[in-house]
Amino acid sequence: MEGIADDDPLRSFLPTSFGKQSKNPDVAAQINRTKRPTLAQPKPDLITQAAPSNVESPVSGSEKDEKSNEEDEDEDNDEDEDEDEFPTSHELVLKTHERTVTTTTLDPSGARLITGSTDCTLKLHDFASMTPTTLRAFRSIDPTTTKNSETHPIHHAVFNPISPAQVLVIAATPQAKILSRDGDTIVEFVKGDMYLRDMHNTKGHISEITTGTWNPTDRNLCVTAGTDSTLRIWDVNKKRGQKDVIVHKSRAAGSAGRTRMTAVVWGSPAQGGNNLLVAAAFDGSLAMWGGNGPYTRPAAEIRDAHVKDTWTGGIDISSDGRSVVTRGGDDTIKLWDTRKFKIPISSVAHPSTSSQYPTSNIRFSPTSTNIITGSSTGHLHILNPATLKPELVTPVTPGSALITVLWHEKLNQIMTGSANAETHILYNPQTSSRGATLVMSKAPKRRHIDDDPTLTTDLSQGLSGDSIVNPNGLLSGTNQASVSYASRHPTVGLTASGRPRDPRRPHIPQTTPFAKSQPDEKHIKEHIPLSSMRDEDPREALLKYADKAKNDPMFTNAWKLTQPKTIYADLSEEEGEDEGPDKKKAKR
Repeated sequence: MEGIADDDPLRSFLPTSFGKQSKNPDVAAQINRTKRPTLAQPKPDLITQAAPSNVESPVSGSEKDEKSNEEDEDEDNDEDEDEDEFPTSHELVLKTHERTVTTTTLDPSGARLITGSTDCTLKLHDFASMTPTTLRAFRSIDPTTTKNSETHPIHHAVFNPISPAQVLVIAATPQAKILSRDGDTIVEFVKGDMYLRDMHNTKGHISEITTGTWNPTDRNLCVTAGTDSTLRIWDVNKKRGQKDVIVHKSRAAGSAGRTRMTAVVWGSPAQGGNNLLVAAAFDGSLAMWGGNGPYTRPAAEIRDAHVKDTWTGGIDISSDGRSVVTRGGDDTIKLWDTRKFKIPISSVAHPSTSSQYPTSNIRFSPTSTNIITGSSTGHLHILNPATLKPELVTPVTPGSALITVLWHEKLNQIMTGSANAETHILYNPQTSSRGATLVMSKAPKRRHIDDDPTLTTDLSQGLSGDSIVNPNGLLSGTNQASVSYASRHPTVGLTASGRPRDPRRPHIPQTTPFAKSQPDEKHIKEHIPLSSMRDEDPREALLKYADKAKNDPMFTNAWKLTQPKTIYADLSEEEGEDEGPDKKKAKR
C-alpha cells in the first residue's frame, strides 16, 4: 500500500492485514443496543412541593438557572440510583411462543430457562448456546400430548430448588408431571377416582390442577393444588398415590364444603425454623399449615382474606418466613404477618388480571427487600415490602398485560412473561451476571439463508406441487402471522389407529418404507438374504443334495454297513396296468 496517501478514501477498501481474522465482538455496543429507553415520570414528592405557577419569586435569572441545573442533576442522580438498585436498565426479548406466556422458571444456577404458554408448549432455552442473533429455544415440547392428540395449556412450571434435574409441570389436567431438565418425562402422577365423594380416599386429583411447588428442604416432595378443594403432597418416587392429602373445607354458603384452590406456596425461613404451607382458595379464604404436618386442620385460617368468588392467583412468602403477600382478584394486594395471621398489615389497590389470566403472580425479591408484580397495562411494579407503595414502575410491554414475574438470585435479573407471547429478561450490566449479559457478550452468529424460515422450503414432507398452498400462510415458528390450528395439530380428528373420525373423509394409509417405491431385482438379491429361493424349484433344490447324501452320509454313517438294501419291484413298459401288483378290491 505504498504510494497511497493516509487520507486517500481508497485506503478504507484495502485490507489492513492478511490471514484468518479473529472475531472480536464489540460488547459495549451490543449491550448498549439493549438499553431500555428512560421514560421520565413525574415524582409525587416534587408535584406536591411545587409552587403555584401564578406565584413569582424574587429570584434573579442566574439563580434560577443554577437551581434548575441542580434539580436536573438531582433527578439524574435519582434515576441512576434506581437503575443501579434494580436490574431494569437493559432488556433482552425472547419471542419463542405463539400465545400468552403463563410461567417462567430458571434453574438455581441460572443456566437454563423454561417458559410455558397457553399454546400448550414448553420452551427450553440455554443461555450458553444463544447469541445476539440466535435468540431461540433449543427444544419445544408438549407435555400433555396423548394418543388422541389432546393438548392443554401450561399453568405452572418450576425447577426443584434442591435437585435442578427435576421440573414440576402443571397443566390443565388432573395429573402433574415431573420432567427432566431436558424435557423428558420422569414421573406422571396418578389420577383419582371421580366417583368417590370423600377426597381422602382418592389416590390423586379428580379435576384440573391449578398450581404447585416444591418442598424447600426435601428434594423428593412437592405439593399440588387442584379445583377439587384439595392440596396433595407427592413423593416423586411413588407415583401411584399421594403421600398426604389436605382437604380444605369451605364455609361459604352454597358451596357444599368445596371450593377451588387457586395458589399455594411452601416456604422455609433462611435462618432456620419450621416450614410453612400457605394456600389461597376461590372462596376468598387463606389457610396456613405447618410444612412438616400434621395436616388435619390448618394452624391459622382467614375466611375473608379476599372477596368471595375472586381468583387469588398470586401468593409468596418472604425469605424469613414472617410475611406473606397475596394478589387477589378483588383488585388488591395484601401483606400478612404469619405470627398474627388475622388481619393484613397493609393493603393497596392494584388492578387484577386473574379473571383473564389466572396465573398472574406476585413475588418477593431474593432478599425480600422488594416485591415485584405485573399489571394489566404491561408495567412492572417494584413495591416496598412494608408499605406496598411503588418504588419503581417501568413499562415492559405497554398495552399488553404482564402475567408472570421472576427475580433470580444468582443472576440478579428479572424474567417477565406477557400476554403478547414475549418473554423479557431485564438486567443491569454492572450488577447482573451471566444470563442475558453472557448472551450479549458473544459474537453474533453469521446469519445463513437457511436460518430464515420464510426463505427456506421444508422438503421433509415432499414438494408442494400437488398440495394446496395458502397464499397468506406462513411456516410454523414465524411471528408474522398466526398459523392455523390444523397445521400445528395435524393429528387432531384422528383415532388412536390413525383413522379419521369423520366417515366422509377417506382413510389415508400410513406411509411405510416399502410403500414409497418398488425395489429392483438387483437390490433384492444383494441386500435380502435367501431371496434367490423365490425363483427356485423346491424339488430340484432337494435333489441336488441326493448324490452328496449317498456318497458322504452324515447322519446314517454309523449303521452304513448293517443297513439293509432297499429292493424295488421292476416294472417294464410293456406290462399293463392289469398285470401289475394286485390291487385291493373295492368294497361294495
